[in-house]
Amino acid sequence: MKKSHLITGIVYVLVGIVFLVAALFTETKINSLLFGFAGACIGPGILMICKYFYWSSPKNKAVYEEKLERERIELHDEMKNLIRCKTAMYLYVAGLCIISFSMVVFSVLDSLKILENGNIFVFYLAGYMAFQIIGGRVIYKHIMKKY
Repeated sequence: MKKSHLITGIVYVLVGIVFLVAALFTETKINSLLFGFAGACIGPGILMICKYFYWSSPKNKAVYEEKLERERIELHDEMKNLIRCKTAMYLYVAGLCIISFSMVVFSVLDSLKILENGNIFVFYLAGYMAFQIIGGRVIYKHIMKKY
């Protein structure tokens, strides 16, 4: 495994520690975000470091090389590239429609003074992100069934 994976993992952990220290030693309105960023950096960083040592051990090198070869084949398969592009196009069009409709709905709600709390936007965007992720997988699998 590349040394850059280990370095990236270490950088993630260090950045997470910086966020954690900032959250612990300051009293601001964004402490919860700082704790969230700390966890979001430290967790994947530790995972990257563990993966590096696991796959770098001599007994796992052959399995890792096999895994890399399968990934290379999957990434360069022309049919799967075409299906990924089609999936992205469908999600792009669906996303544009959803965003356009949302702009109208949020404008109307704002004009009527119904929306005063900004948290609704955070939850809405989280739902939109989930739609993009789940929709991408569903559409990809649906198209793969055709071929």
